Amino acid sequence: MDIIKKYFAEFNAEQEKQFAGLQEQYELWNSQINVISRKDMEQFYLHHVLHSLAIAAQFELKDGMKVMDLGCGGGFPGIPLAIMYPKLDFLLVDSINKKLKVVNEVCAALGIKNVSTQHSRAENISPKSIDLVVSRAVAPLKDLWTWSKISLRKYAGADEHTPNGLICLKGGDLTKEIFESGCKPFVWEMQHIFDEPYFAEKFLLYVKK
Repeated sequence: MDIIKKYFAEFNAEQEKQFAGLQEQYELWNSQINVISRKDMEQFYLHHVLHSLAIAAQFELKDGMKVMDLGCGGGFPGIPLAIMYPKLDFLLVDSINKKLKVVNEVCAALGIKNVSTQHSRAENISPKSIDLVVSRAVAPLKDLWTWSKISLRKYAGADEHTPNGLICLKGGDLTKEIFESGCKPFVWEMQHIFDEPYFAEKFLLYVKK
């Protein structure tokens, strides 16, 4: 939890309680449904929560936006972002239902009320219903953009700081992946956002609608 407070300081009491309770909930559910590597649990807040919050550090998300976490797995980056932005509406989507069970149970236990889930493939999401898609290491950029652009709508409040499109968290050499995608994403090195060795060779990519 301390690593989160190093970079984010303006939590209200409810947010602080929710962030503090995340690890206990994931340890409980991970023992039953494996959604996080066991060794990763030792660095839970760095590897999962802070990693997810890179989106919040780089962009300004506005109240009322509808955000979809595509291939959410156990709920990252969607759940940390939902805690950070209680006035946004988050839809967490995955094709594996047992992972959504973890998402639903964690949200229920911590009183996170702005998250809904959908057991679905990405291409079955309602067209033009989403302002922003977020995703973490789920698929190649080409596929993520193909799936995302169907559901994305033009967001009237978008500007240079407020995103309208696809944001994904990725690592490694992305040169080939970006070329094959046909996209021209904005790319940020995460170590310039969070000064932690863990974020070396990790990147934040944004494809504008």
